[in-house]
Amino acid sequence: MGMPLELNTMIVTKGKEIRLEENWFMLEKEAYRLYPMHIPLEVKKTIEGELIGTASIEKLEWAEGKTKITYQLIALNSTN
Repeated sequence: MGMPLELNTMIVTKGKEIRLEENWFMLEKEAYRLYPMHIPLEVKKTIEGELIGTASIEKLEWAEGKTKITYQLIALNSTN
């Protein structure tokens, strides 16, 4: 039996990110998702939305059908 898995190449927050400190954020998404780690990725609020900035994912966790990522914002394009 296979495990459903989605491959993502950008971080889409939908406004659900949690600031941990300064430029560090945590985001929990439904389902298992795989992200490239330790390389710059675009951050957007929605898939079609405006680019917020660039971040690097430093930690990825899978548990109970959810994905939790911890990322560091390395460039900010908008203050919204």
